[in-house]
Amino acid sequence: MQPPIRFAKDMLWPLIFTGAMIWVIWYFPRFIVAMGKANDNLNSKYQTAGLIDYLFALVAIVALVMGVASARSTKGEIELRSKFDKFALFLCRVTMLLLLGVVGVMFFEVVARYVFEKPTLWANEMSLWLAGFIYLLAGVYAMQQRSHISIFLVYDQMPRWLQRGCDVLSTTLIFLFAFFIFWGGWTEASEKFMRWETFGTAFDPPLPATMKIMVIFTAFMVAVQAIANLIVDWSRGPESHGVVDESEIEEMIESAQHQFDQSKRS
Repeated sequence: MQPPIRFAKDMLWPLIFTGAMIWVIWYFPRFIVAMGKANDNLNSKYQTAGLIDYLFALVAIVALVMGVASARSTKGEIELRSKFDKFALFLCRVTMLLLLGVVGVMFFEVVARYVFEKPTLWANEMSLWLAGFIYLLAGVYAMQQRSHISIFLVYDQMPRWLQRGCDVLSTTLIFLFAFFIFWGGWTEASEKFMRWETFGTAFDPPLPATMKIMVIFTAFMVAVQAIANLIVDWSRGPESHGVVDESEIEEMIESAQHQFDQSKRS
């Protein structure tokens, strides 16, 4: 477990970025109006972006740059091997905050509904919205950590040159998947985004506008991360994957030793 001070430092820039992006996303129609791309519906509902909107956007950009630059792996995570790894790790920290947000929203709804008998009109859509971001961003982190589902029964028996060939094939398939996601979905996603299509409920969040474009973004990032993994792993020696992760065994031994030492002191 990380020391509290280090954990706070690691989460500072992701926290600032998340807070700034909440404002930017919620009021993004103002930027669309400022660009002159808004339809009549957006022009009638939103004013053009002001100084406060641009300030939040600038804070988000600065937090992103600083957060990626200062990202570092913790115990249980693989070491950083490329610049793209830092970006994926930063997205992981943002995802952790969004997960806390989902829990907070659900807790608030339970208390409001069953304690005060005043259920909200926004909790369900908000939890769905945040969970969608979590699901998509977690895929980038899983690719960076090489924690996606892999079957090594045959792979481990291959010589290294053939393993590299399998790595090239799998990366090519991932890239083609991302390409066709972009090819088939960009027009619809961009149209929904520019007209800021909403969910059509009482809360009416812009789920179609944001989630469609996020699917394309995360598919692209997964493909880029897969290519980065292929490059940095190319010169590595043959790898063998056991049934049990050795790092997990070491953690279990350390935990058992710690508990034993505490029992001796008591």
